[in-house]
Amino acid sequence: MLYLVGLGLGDAKDITVKGLEVVRRAKRVFLEAYTSILTCGKDALEEFYGREVILADRDMVEQQADAIFEDAKEEEIAFLVVGDPFGATTHSDLVLRAIDLNIPYKVIHNASIMNAVGCCGLQLYNFGETVSVVFWTDDWKPDSYYDKIAANREKGWHTLCLLDIKVKEQSIENLMKGRKIYEPPRYMSVKQAAEQFLEIVQNKKEQGVEELAIQEDTICVGLARVGTDTQQIAAGTLAQLAQADLGGPLHSLVIPGHMHPLEIDMLRHFALDRTSFDQIVKVEE
Repeated sequence: MLYLVGLGLGDAKDITVKGLEVVRRAKRVFLEAYTSILTCGKDALEEFYGREVILADRDMVEQQADAIFEDAKEEEIAFLVVGDPFGATTHSDLVLRAIDLNIPYKVIHNASIMNAVGCCGLQLYNFGETVSVVFWTDDWKPDSYYDKIAANREKGWHTLCLLDIKVKEQSIENLMKGRKIYEPPRYMSVKQAAEQFLEIVQNKKEQGVEELAIQEDTICVGLARVGTDTQQIAAGTLAQLAQADLGGPLHSLVIPGHMHPLEIDMLRHFALDRTSFDQIVKVEE
């Protein structure tokens, strides 16, 4: 049996009781280590679980999954995922491969940013399509997610922006030379995401686009380390968030659509500047 076990968003203790029971009796325990991170490390998990945890990087999960599936027909294998197991498409692919191999599987769900984002006060059923915001390079600056945000806002929907994570990435030079040398981990911050959005806005203006989906003074919400004791939420304009320091990873950004008065009241508690927040929200209404 292959178990996909959600770990939640905080630390080792966020695992469910059912998930912990599986982890403690499984023959092998893998920790998916590239689509998200916990605030605690592998050592803390091993101490709490009382057993060894094997790190499963992108290469293992996507190219060498046989190591995960080995003995899964006869033994219990646990595959741990930060958040909820189906928060990333990679894990759906893992399930499909298990089915092809006639390996039974079970999923033990947990909280993920997809539902915990409601902590900022915006109603979950008012969210539209989620987008991913990637790190730009000097010669690669994709902005296709802008169109999805525009489509959401046109319908009055909020947009959750998942910010890029770079773990065990190789430089172009090392990749071309086949050297297994990896760059230091990088986690996009709300500040970096807001800066990229401001550049997109400026580019659209220079292209003569008149109807912009977002502007420098669009109210947005930055979230950091949701589900932990150091959780931080900040509501402000895109320009304000481009100056905000919300601390360590992981970060997410929300671009609200039409807001109900109750949503506005909740966001006001997280406003970086309540005076400007109230002025902008009043104008938008």
